[in-house]
Amino acid sequence: MGVIKAAIGDALLTFMWVFSASTLGIGTSAVASALGVVHPMASLFITTALLFVLLFVFGILSDVLGGASFNPTGIAAFYAAGFGSDSLVSAAVRFPAQAVGAVGGAIAIMEVIPSHYRHMVGGPSLKVDVHTGAIAEGVLTFIMSFIVFVVLLRGPKNSFVKNWLLAISTVTLVIIGSSYTGPSMNPANAFGWAYTNNLHNTWEQFYVYWISPFIGAILAAWIFRAVFPPQVKPKKQPKAKKN
Repeated sequence: MGVIKAAIGDALLTFMWVFSASTLGIGTSAVASALGVVHPMASLFITTALLFVLLFVFGILSDVLGGASFNPTGIAAFYAAGFGSDSLVSAAVRFPAQAVGAVGGAIAIMEVIPSHYRHMVGGPSLKVDVHTGAIAEGVLTFIMSFIVFVVLLRGPKNSFVKNWLLAISTVTLVIIGSSYTGPSMNPANAFGWAYTNNLHNTWEQFYVYWISPFIGAILAAWIFRAVFPPQVKPKKQPKAKKN
């Protein structure tokens, strides 16, 4: 029952994430227009600030939903690093739930978004050959996963600072990967948008947006464990008995 509850929470959270995150471009444009901002760096700051708010809100929603996640690579990475309570069985149930939630989020936002904003809403797309795209998506997911480990487990304790660091890292990697794969760094999100375009059952989708990110995330987990091995508490010595 716990696994089913976790899967339902994942589906709901992923639905809300895909629905909300896909409007970041629209939100940035609206805020920039309202403030009269034209400089590209100012627009990047607005995008980062909006993503920071999203990450903060979704952190709260995740706790409300019992630790729900909207990214399969996160579950895989924390499992590989030995953190969390997931097993291969629970992961096998949660991954499809996240994919279903992503499909629902992508379909829902396309149904309600005004027609003049449709060109600003969409998912990742492959802009290079498939092998280059797979390498790019794997490397970007590796970097992002490692940053997540460092920020969440070794970084500052202040949640505002943590979310700001994650927002900056995400925006930076998205810019770097924009000419390669989008990028996604989230197989569920990529699947949701691929489904709306009837590209979800292609080898390129599976290879670039599922296999490579999982490899990158798991490698990041292993390297993090090697660089920051878990601290083992010394065993208490038994007290000597008094004669």
